Amino acid sequence: MTSALIIGGGIAGLTAAAHLSPHMEVCLLEGESQFGYHASGRSAAMFLENYGNDVVRALNSASRAGLEAAGVLTARAFLLLADAQNAEALPTEAASFGAREIPVSEAQAMLPILDPNTVMRAARMEDAYDLDTHGLMEHLRHRALAAGATLLTSQAVQHIARTQTGWRVQTGAGAAYEADILVNAAGAWADPVAEMAGLAPLGIQPYRRSMARLPAPGGHDTTNWPFVDGVGESWYAKPDAGAWLVSPSEEDPVPPQDAWADDMVIAEGLDRYAHYMTEPVTRLLSTWAGLRSFAPDRALVIGPDRAEPAFYWCAGQGGYGFQTALAAGQLLADHVLGRSPALPAPVVAALHPARFA
Repeated sequence: MTSALIIGGGIAGLTAAAHLSPHMEVCLLEGESQFGYHASGRSAAMFLENYGNDVVRALNSASRAGLEAAGVLTARAFLLLADAQNAEALPTEAASFGAREIPVSEAQAMLPILDPNTVMRAARMEDAYDLDTHGLMEHLRHRALAAGATLLTSQAVQHIARTQTGWRVQTGAGAAYEADILVNAAGAWADPVAEMAGLAPLGIQPYRRSMARLPAPGGHDTTNWPFVDGVGESWYAKPDAGAWLVSPSEEDPVPPQDAWADDMVIAEGLDRYAHYMTEPVTRLLSTWAGLRSFAPDRALVIGPDRAEPAFYWCAGQGGYGFQTALAAGQLLADHVLGRSPALPAPVVAALHPARFA
């Protein structure tokens, strides 16, 4: 039976394991002590079908039915806000999301702390959802285990070598693993993993994005508040277990790392957010940051390497990893198993590593 080693235990790796393990022997290696430690464990995930470029949106749409079946989507309204400086940009951005413009008074009814003296225009969309990231990862992990996959943590990859029959991977834990094919699902470390395997990197760049968790503003019940986005993605906010999350929405390029929030970035982002609200930010409960790793064209990279057909990429998820996961995993399995992809040919080509040749 064909065997596969998957490097990376975030959403990309677990999705790959769930889709490949019914068809072959699968061993997944995660360097941290838990799955989803980096980007996947720090996502304030939403499912917005019209989020991302056209290629990403095709994956969103193809993933939707599976996410609904897994029970990880919960409806939450989406609210887009613009002040006087950004008012002219709102209609175009709202149309890109499929949102409709509404009176500011209606937006204030949805979000009572909205400042009508600052907010000049607003739009709303009902077709938006909270995405249970932990629930989806557990769903995929159980699928992979039920199909016989071996999922290992604390196995940071130190060395990769091509053998006559496949690949040999050595980890810092002193273990060695061999398989016929290698799947690079290493997130921010995708390019370094490729280089370790003697292959050319694709230019996948990690970007830091921070988050602040605030007490419920003004003592309000935030449970049914919308996901709120400033035009131009200058900040966003959403409810979180009785509290309120606010992100500066920054994209600062950084090396692959265990990311942390920069106090100045948090302060600047909270200032942009507070400009739209009547309730000031007086206290933070916690802050953190994660990495969103993008290929140069902002589409995912799924398929065999340009030079090495036994090395597969499942990387470049950026900020879309969870909402594209199921279609991405299906496409990866189609490539590995030699099946005709279910996705349209132009989408498959736009995701293939060969596009960087």
